[in-house]
Amino acid sequence: MRIFPIILSGGAGTRLWPLSRSLYPKQFLNLGNEEESLLEATLKRLPKEQGFDAPVILCNHHHRFLVAHAAASAGVEPAAMVLEPVARNTAPAIAVAALAMVKEDPNAILVVMPSDHIIQDAKGFQHAVRKAAEVASEGRLVLFGIPPESPHTGYGYIHRGGALKGFDEIAFSVDSFREKPDEETAKGYLADGGYFWNSGIFVLHAKTFLDELKGFNPEVVTAAEAALDGATPDLDFLRLGEEAFGESPSISIDYAVMEKTSKAAVLPVDIGWSDVGSWSSLWEIGKGDEQGNVTAGLAAQPGQAVMVDTKNTYVHSTRGLVATIGLDNVVIVETPDALLVSDKARSQDVGKIVQQLRADGKTQHEQHLRNHRPWGFFEQLNIGDRFQVKLLHVNPGAELSLQMHHHRSEHWVVVRGTALVTIGEEKKFVRENESVYIVATQWHQLANPGKVPMEIIEVQLGSYLGEDDIMRKNDIYQRRDDETK
Repeated sequence: MRIFPIILSGGAGTRLWPLSRSLYPKQFLNLGNEEESLLEATLKRLPKEQGFDAPVILCNHHHRFLVAHAAASAGVEPAAMVLEPVARNTAPAIAVAALAMVKEDPNAILVVMPSDHIIQDAKGFQHAVRKAAEVASEGRLVLFGIPPESPHTGYGYIHRGGALKGFDEIAFSVDSFREKPDEETAKGYLADGGYFWNSGIFVLHAKTFLDELKGFNPEVVTAAEAALDGATPDLDFLRLGEEAFGESPSISIDYAVMEKTSKAAVLPVDIGWSDVGSWSSLWEIGKGDEQGNVTAGLAAQPGQAVMVDTKNTYVHSTRGLVATIGLDNVVIVETPDALLVSDKARSQDVGKIVQQLRADGKTQHEQHLRNHRPWGFFEQLNIGDRFQVKLLHVNPGAELSLQMHHHRSEHWVVVRGTALVTIGEEKKFVRENESVYIVATQWHQLANPGKVPMEIIEVQLGSYLGEDDIMRKNDIYQRRDDETK
């Protein structure tokens, strides 16, 4: 039996704002484990050496280089990295994966995993996947149900039916799905014992899933087939046909299939799961002190969070010391360009802040001061009238495009590594503590020929310093103009 991990790496970057942004959503954050991002952990969850196939990743095309970097960091080579040209929710994405995997194996079993969950019991998860695959191989569509630990109002619930024949006390039919309840209803679910949190993790017999989807929402399958037929390679990625994929309805797998099919099954699992859906969920799974306070990021280091008469509070900082007095049930998240202070009970409403920022024309919902690029990143350090200072971090062997600016000149100072700089027809090496000056309208290029990361302080001078003041040639990453703004 071949089991194909399918990783859904979308996300709007709203629920954990300000740490997550639309161009850097939470799957790329190191949460729960400071050594790796949520996506890296997901990629390692079903390893090939344990008999699972290489994963297929479906992602937003704006995130593709972040996804590729995460896979390289995790030491995992995906079978494919499929780019969704527009967001169409989970059903169309899973349909594309199912169509591709059925071509590989008519009896393919898919393990559909969001890229941004925490699972603390990796071995238990692998064991549960194998059990669920046995159930799915009999033509079932299996969901992982999480035994509720509290009357949580932020999750949907699954009400189990009778035990499936041959899988007594392991897997059950699904009696019904319940939307996120109010607190009193959730307390009733908890007391009942037959309700489970809907984890959003599915183990599917691919052909059965496609057959059911064709019956309930055939237009989704038609669009997925056309998008896959019209897919084109883009470096290491597979870009789905944009027009065809855009024709699909935007619909979740729950609404498209799971809440309608008679083939749904639930497998209860206790694997230390969290969907990391709010700052309060990170407080719940964090290691608190005697007062119930949880610290993360820089705040978790000794002396970086001074908390006086404070309890049941979550603090995450990235740069500075945080001090609190007389707080209870509060969330504090500090980043270089934004600060969130919230009642912990209201942390699921962070999306309202993002909506307000978008309505006000702000940019803090989109990206950080650190902007990630396929060659590394740049970080804004200071900005003033007619000048801007940035840190450029260029990965080993990477290079920026050949480019020119109409309105700004640039002064580069190498602070780490060795740069290969092209100005006009001239190429030269610039080493640590050396600098070079590029006049406006000069074509120039920066590359890192070394084996260690290179860092440069860039001082921009001019009447206009926007990222759209650029003409570009020879971009090895084949980016569109709108992706470099």
